[in-house]
Amino acid sequence: MRTCEEPRPPNGQSPIALAAGQSEYGFAEKVVEGMFIVVNSITIKIHSKAFHASFELWQLQGYSVNPNWQQSDLRLTRITDPQRGEVLTFKELTWQTLRIEADATDNGDHDPVTTPLRLITNQGRIQISLKRRTKDCNVVASKLMFLLDDLLWVLTDSQLKAMMKYAESLSEAMEKSAQQRKSLAPESVQVSEPCAQQSWSQPFGVGPNASSISQYFDKHDMKESSYHLLISRLDLHICDDSHTRESGALKHGMLGGAIQLTFRRMAFDYYPFHRAGDACKHWVRYSEAMETRGQWAKKLVGEFQSKIEKL
Repeated sequence: MRTCEEPRPPNGQSPIALAAGQSEYGFAEKVVEGMFIVVNSITIKIHSKAFHASFELWQLQGYSVNPNWQQSDLRLTRITDPQRGEVLTFKELTWQTLRIEADATDNGDHDPVTTPLRLITNQGRIQISLKRRTKDCNVVASKLMFLLDDLLWVLTDSQLKAMMKYAESLSEAMEKSAQQRKSLAPESVQVSEPCAQQSWSQPFGVGPNASSISQYFDKHDMKESSYHLLISRLDLHICDDSHTRESGALKHGMLGGAIQLTFRRMAFDYYPFHRAGDACKHWVRYSEAMETRGQWAKKLVGEFQSKIEKL
């Protein structure tokens, strides 16, 4: 993989549907979604102007799950509402070991920060929820949860500086990509036209009653796209390795310091398309404190809009 200077256009319709000669969500999509994938090892290499990185996964498995993230009958792994013209699907990826390594490239920078950054984790999993339109299979919203167990990470100060440089090099490309997504978001969240009810539209275990299907769909619906990271326990050690770069430092007893940070149940939630002032009751970790913040944000948005109207 290589980072792009300018974001690429959207992929458009599903290649699976196009290859099968269809435009709607149908048999070909269901066959591919029902596959159970097992990969012994996979290596992903990423190249950028400022750095190159590699991701190595061992014992990777991908399969469909029901809304409760359990393996079950494949008919339980999708929810189709013919009134909305949308379908929900649920996937899970698991692995035994993940190794991440990043190193700086020669980009003409005078700062000699080239300490490789390494991270090795034990088993983890990614839970993926997709909401698509049945008429063209385009993704309307998605939810991605990255779940890790106990994690031990040892960083030197030079590695921490290198990580900041890597993040800075990606910030411009990420900002351009975010602007593209936001510009296309109003079109993607439009309500789809109801499509004709077909035999494959009804989820297993739900009767033909349209209200029952709608309630079941609402229970597991993604109101907007979101990305989540949850780490059960993180032990972060930051060490000063400046003595390795200074001659004679060890002879004079000038040893570097260290700091240890422990986080339990650390979570990051990112909602890229959420607008200021909108309700956030559908958020994963919603609390009453967010209601006060929502009123405050709505007031600020109202004041801003009134100023713009005067101008």
